[in-house]
Amino acid sequence: MTTALIVGDIQQGITSNYPFAKQVVPRLTELLPRVRAAGALVVFVHFAFRGNGTDLPPGNEMFRTFYEAGDAFHEGSAGTAIDLPVADEDVVVLKRRASAFAGTDLDLVLRAAGVDTLAIAGVATSAMVAATCYDAADRGYQVTVLRDGCADGDPAMHDFFMDAVFPSRGFEVLSCAGFTPSAGPTGRAARRR
Repeated sequence: MTTALIVGDIQQGITSNYPFAKQVVPRLTELLPRVRAAGALVVFVHFAFRGNGTDLPPGNEMFRTFYEAGDAFHEGSAGTAIDLPVADEDVVVLKRRASAFAGTDLDLVLRAAGVDTLAIAGVATSAMVAATCYDAADRGYQVTVLRDGCADGDPAMHDFFMDAVFPSRGFEVLSCAGFTPSAGPTGRAARRR
């Protein structure tokens, strides 16, 4: 296996409260069986704080706002449940920061599976997606971003990252339909059709 699809923050508390997040659910739901059939690893990353708030960074108003929004972002609540079909062979990672790598065992799971290429999807493009892409590149992974598998509350920001920022960093940007996962010991995970 060389490819993993990382899907971040597509969870009930986000998709039910932020319409831009809900729009990617149908495309990702269609993509998942194809990725699994190719033998690639599917990793869902969801965001939650401990109920008592001990993992809130001091002085960070953005995180405090999420925490104070109620159970939607509290560990174990229905709001943190993944809003896509999860299969037994998939991996679920809990995170407490923007990047899927920050403070999680994601890198360990990927290395154990022999993954060297990531396709990244989720919300928001300017937060989780960007932070995860930068972390992945720093760790030596090849990065592909799935344009229509990501969304942002600000569509202009989404387009800016997809059209300017990600390509300038050497990340390939593809549609979900144009993404072809690879599970072999060699080869490029994503190639244009």
